[in-house]
Formats: sequence, structure tokens, C-alpha cells
Amino acid sequence: MKLTNIKLGAVTLRVSDLNTMQAFYKEIIGMDVLDTRDGYVTLGTEMTPLVILHEVKGARPNRQAAGLFHFAILLPDRIELGRVLHHLISRHIEVGQGDHLVSEAFYLSDPEGNGIELYADRPRDQWEYEPNGHVKMSTDPVDYQSMLEAAADRPFTGLPSGTTMGHVHFKVRSLETARSFYADRLGFTVTTDSYPGALFLAADGYHHHVGTNVWARPSMPMGEEAGIEAWTLLVDAATNEALGGTTSEWSLTDSDGITVNIKSVD
Repeated sequence: MKLTNIKLGAVTLRVSDLNTMQAFYKEIIGMDVLDTRDGYVTLGTEMTPLVILHEVKGARPNRQAAGLFHFAILLPDRIELGRVLHHLISRHIEVGQGDHLVSEAFYLSDPEGNGIELYADRPRDQWEYEPNGHVKMSTDPVDYQSMLEAAADRPFTGLPSGTTMGHVHFKVRSLETARSFYADRLGFTVTTDSYPGALFLAADGYHHHVGTNVWARPSMPMGEEAGIEAWTLLVDAATNEALGGTTSEWSLTDSDGITVNIKSVD
């Protein structure tokens, strides 16, 4: 099947220090606490959950395992991204950057080493495509000065309404196995495979909802260590049934131990 009409929901992280992580996502990233219960804290904007922190005391990352490369928070436009950048600079947070042609992005990590991308898309009519139909992407310097200037009179008060989970990007052991799961099993369409060691997939004509790479050469699947516990795929009832769902909420785990929670949201 070809996956259509989807959105991404919250990413759940298994963390060892809930208080420190909650403070980071509130004060540095600008999320609001939406819910707290039994060792879980849900953060996001208004009614949109973005990150769920699940405290597991003693959990530690395993650098040899597959898992999260980063999750990507999509801002409504580059002015809002500029407001976030102003805030990060004011808090002396070091960030990486990348102009990917389809988007402009900044990168950082949370206190437990989970990768975070904050980005804004360019309008779709500005995206370019390869002869085979794959979207053109690159990693060039961001014109951050013009972004900061555009946002100069807009002080940061937290992530704005309309912020969503844009994509998830994973460290995997095999691109071929990743293609089998994300394209053949879930129905995402390959949108570019021209990056050495990486594969990007999407639905609905997007540049990518899922990224995978073998750059870190992980040697084992994820277990119960700190890091990503699950990501969320929001689908309609027909898609849920086509994927094999017999309930409105269920999950699949790929061969790298990465779990997707599938939710029907009709």
C-alpha cells in the first residue's frame, strides 16, 4: 500500500532524570507541560503533544545500539524559527545548522544526548526534484542573520501554536532492512536515496517523515536503554485497517528495536 493522509505524533523518550529533562524541554525548547502521570510527562504546545518523557531510573544510553538520530520539531515559518534561535543564543546553547534546500534547520541535543532538530520548511513550490522524482536536498550554511533580523521584534515566549512533529530520523544497521520496514511494511515512499549511507521516506508528497542512516554503524538493536521508546504515526481509520490494525491504537517494532505506535484519529 501507499501511505497517505498521515501526521506524526509525539516521540516518547526513556529518560533517567525526569526533572532535568522536563526543565530542559520547558525552559530551553519552550514546550508546555500538558500532562503528568505515573513517571510520564507529556510536553508540547496547547493541545499538541510533541515529547513524552518516561522516567526509568538507571537507564543509560547504549552507543552501540540502533535508535534515535534525532526527532525534528517543525515550526510554522522561518520567523518563528528565528525567534527560537534568538532564545537559544540568549541561553548560550550551542547549535549545528543546515540549509537543506527544502528547509532550514538547527540541531542540538538534550541533557541525555537525544538529538533534536528545530526547523522550518520552505514553500513546496520552491522545492526542486531530481529526474527520478526524488526531492533535492543538501546541507548548506543557513542564512541565519536574515532569520534573526526578521524575528528581532518578536521575543520568544515558547513554541508557537501550529508547531508539530515534522519527522523522525533513526540510526539503523541496514538501509535495505529499513527500506523493507518503512516502505514495504508501512507504505512510506522513498523520497531520496542519494545521500551516502542514508535513506529518506515520506507520505503525501513531503520531503521526509522518516530518515534512516548507517553513519554510526550500530551493531545491535535497541533494548531497554535510555533513548527513544516509541514514535507515533497518526492515520485515518481506512489506513489503520490497511496496515493491519484491529484496534485504534497498536504498535509495530522494526528489526532495530524501534517501535512505532499507530493511532487511528478519525
